[in-house]
Amino acid sequence: QVQLVESGGGLVQAGGSLRLSCAVSGAAFSILTMGWYRQAPGKQRDLVATISSGGGSTNYADSVKGRFTISRDNAKKTVHLQMNGLKPEDTAVYYCNRGRIDFGPWPFDSWGQGTQVTVSS
Repeated sequence: QVQLVESGGGLVQAGGSLRLSCAVSGAAFSILTMGWYRQAPGKQRDLVATISSGGGSTNYADSVKGRFTISRDNAKKTVHLQMNGLKPEDTAVYYCNRGRIDFGPWPFDSWGQGTQVTVSS
């Protein structure tokens, strides 16, 4: 059973930065494409970034391209999302889960609790 534990969210002013982390267990982490998803109130959960198993290929949603950077540490089974230049529209609960190399969603059935990111204007 895969377990996903997200952390690092918080309240930040527009233009600020946050670094999210996700610890993964119960899965063959090093062979998985991983992704970060987010869900704003009243909206569907969307994929914002993916990273290939070895870390050499990354993809981003247009809305975050140039501001967010996804990375991973296979030895520690962690995936991170560095978020710079945050905007109020980035406010959401952020989740990590499996993704697809072609930047498509492919999550496990189970999700972590997510981490809340709130950006004030």
